[in-house]
Amino acid sequence: MQLFSIFGDPVSHSRSPLMHNAVFKHCNHPACYTRTHLLDGAKLKETFFSLGLSGANVTIPHKEAAFAACDEVRGFAKKVGVVNTLVEENGKLIGYNTDADGFMYAIREFQNVKKILVLGAGGTAKALVSRFLEEAIKVTVLNRSATRLAYFKTLDCDIYTWDDFTLANYDLVVNTTSAGLNSADLPAPKELIEQVLQNTHYVADAIYGKLTPFLERAKEKNIPYKNGADMLLGQGVLANALFVQNKLSKETIQNAMEKSFLL
Repeated sequence: MQLFSIFGDPVSHSRSPLMHNAVFKHCNHPACYTRTHLLDGAKLKETFFSLGLSGANVTIPHKEAAFAACDEVRGFAKKVGVVNTLVEENGKLIGYNTDADGFMYAIREFQNVKKILVLGAGGTAKALVSRFLEEAIKVTVLNRSATRLAYFKTLDCDIYTWDDFTLANYDLVVNTTSAGLNSADLPAPKELIEQVLQNTHYVADAIYGKLTPFLERAKEKNIPYKNGADMLLGQGVLANALFVQNKLSKETIQNAMEKSFLL
């Protein structure tokens, strides 16, 4: 039986075990999926092989560390330097990124999205911004400090810190930070968030399983919003296809995985 896991800090909230185990159970695939609380991203590769894993997912804050840990990186992950899916292949650690396509799947209901404001500058933001730019969407990135914005200077997007932010109109505002995951924090100062929400048509949050303070404010203003559940499903289907080496169709995987959201 194969063993899979998700690495993160925190990780106890993750629905990934429910999702992937639902596929393995309903499709009679001999595998099991669990959680691994990892404090030090530098120990990811060592931990992966010591646990005898066949594959894994990676969540906050280790997606960039996962990229560094890989023996080989393929596809979109190579472009953005961010890995959220790992597969063991002939004793080597192979990295992929399924976040971006998962998010595009999640926001497919939002119409005419041509300008997006991304809050945060971590691994998820890197993946999403690069994917948005591929779709010819105009992107603005807003982060607390300038340090992590260096990557985005090489891309065709506008970048700001909280101190020098210039407000504009947006079709969609996306929170990629962990603010609100285990606290009442907002992804930026309250006054700034209020201004942003008054100038957007849609709102999305990468966090799932709860109505974050950010989404609560969007709801109060009757702004259509989505949490990260659909993004989680989209990236999960793509990751599972890699785990089972495409022996199951994506449609079959999605049908089984959707059942886990009823639990």
